[in-house]
Amino acid sequence: MEYPFNNLYDIVVAHAKKSPGKTIIREDDLKLSNSEFKKYVDQVAEYLKNHLEIKPDDKVAIFMSNSWQYIINVFAISKIGAVVVFINNFLKEDEIAYILNDSQSKLLFSSAKYAKETQSLMKKTDVRQIVWVDGTPPFENEKNIAYDTIFHGNDMACANDNMPFPSKLDDTGFIFYTSGTTGKPKGAMLSFRNIFSNIEGGIRLMKAKKGQLKLICYLPMFHAFTFTATIMVPIYTNSEVIVIRSLSGIKDFKKLLKTLLFSRCKYFTGVPDVYSAMAKAKLPWYFHWFHNVKGFISGAAPISDEVQKRFNKSFRKGKLLQGYGITECSPIVSCNSVDENRFGSVGRPLFNYQIKIVDDDMNSLPIGESGEICVKGDNVMKGYYNRPHETAETIIDGWFKTGDIGYLDKDGYIFIIDRKKDLIIHKGMNIYPREIEEILYTHSKVNACAVIGINDKDNNEVPIAYVELKEKETATEAEIKDFLKPNLATFKQPRKVLFVEKLPRNATGKILKRELRDQVRQERQTT
Repeated sequence: MEYPFNNLYDIVVAHAKKSPGKTIIREDDLKLSNSEFKKYVDQVAEYLKNHLEIKPDDKVAIFMSNSWQYIINVFAISKIGAVVVFINNFLKEDEIAYILNDSQSKLLFSSAKYAKETQSLMKKTDVRQIVWVDGTPPFENEKNIAYDTIFHGNDMACANDNMPFPSKLDDTGFIFYTSGTTGKPKGAMLSFRNIFSNIEGGIRLMKAKKGQLKLICYLPMFHAFTFTATIMVPIYTNSEVIVIRSLSGIKDFKKLLKTLLFSRCKYFTGVPDVYSAMAKAKLPWYFHWFHNVKGFISGAAPISDEVQKRFNKSFRKGKLLQGYGITECSPIVSCNSVDENRFGSVGRPLFNYQIKIVDDDMNSLPIGESGEICVKGDNVMKGYYNRPHETAETIIDGWFKTGDIGYLDKDGYIFIIDRKKDLIIHKGMNIYPREIEEILYTHSKVNACAVIGINDKDNNEVPIAYVELKEKETATEAEIKDFLKPNLATFKQPRKVLFVEKLPRNATGKILKRELRDQVRQERQTT
């Protein structure tokens, strides 16, 4: 497939030339036109190259909250041929240090509000300097640089003449670290081709003309889904990104809904927790009548059938479209469309991607039979950074093994059953935790749940359920077990039901079963 750009800076130059005055980024009262966007990118790139001596292929990490500066920094790093390393801003100091060391990052952009987590990282890593955005550096020395310094006295003529590194389509532009749900995070190396293929697939899915793909960016920018779907899609298509810094409470949620109403966006991207909240919210009648959304796209984590039903009942205008993605696939693999939206499915593959279902020996399975989902196409990552062995185990003849279990129907729609590593095998019988979870979600008192497998005293793997109840609700273990009995075979019944105030989640709302397994392991070691 051919693409109109080779790298990020090609996009900036093309749009600044074609429509310099068009707004490309909006944040509250701030509006950045294409020409202003290019000016800021040029200035930051010039500073990185000539003052901080960042070279092509150097790794530059970003640990920041959502902001227009975040986007500027990504494009500036890319302009000079360096590689952007995205870091989850929910991580703590040692976790950040691990990623900086693993990626061999030389420079870090940090929001000043995260000084507690980042100010000591130069002692633990090879990071030479930290650029502090939105605040004063915690220490005043040559290794701590205030972001505003970049723009004070910066020679724009020099910045404009600073020729970009001519990155090619297949060059590594980005490293996203996997969520670490099954162990230490690994850095997925994504090329410009990888990201651009996702964008082109999204454009075809939404059947939108370029310039008409305005989107709201409120999910954390460090996440591959946010970066591709809500930042890169509108910028690539010369549309508009509306930045909302965070969602930290009811006030911010109301701001999001107000922005959605008045922005007139035709598509909205979210995660299951957001759609669950929207389905529960008592929205004014005029919101339902006057919002302009055709498709509410859900990604980053599985959405339960119950949440879909509640949302569809509340939102008669605009369809909830479940998609499927994985970091290593840039990240979107498939999605339903407004015209063809199949309940329970994560849609069909995006344009030019192939899907096959395989057994443990990589043999293709027939339609309707469950096995591991494999993906092939321009979206498949180049590999894990400095991990050739893991890469070779995961990508076989161009096919990426997702680790997800599912099947294809006769029309090519993908149905996901569970994660391969979450599969519970009890006396030779397969138990898919998601099947149990889907039933639990239909209980009127259950807000969230997770089912994991543990070994019993006879060393047989058995399911146990963790349940997070809705606010002000109470329930007993017997009540939940009685609810499940008519709906599940005996061998699938959870042996225990444990109630927790809050289930552990990552930044996109995905429940971290690894932490639950670690908790069980620690409890057994202490008894």
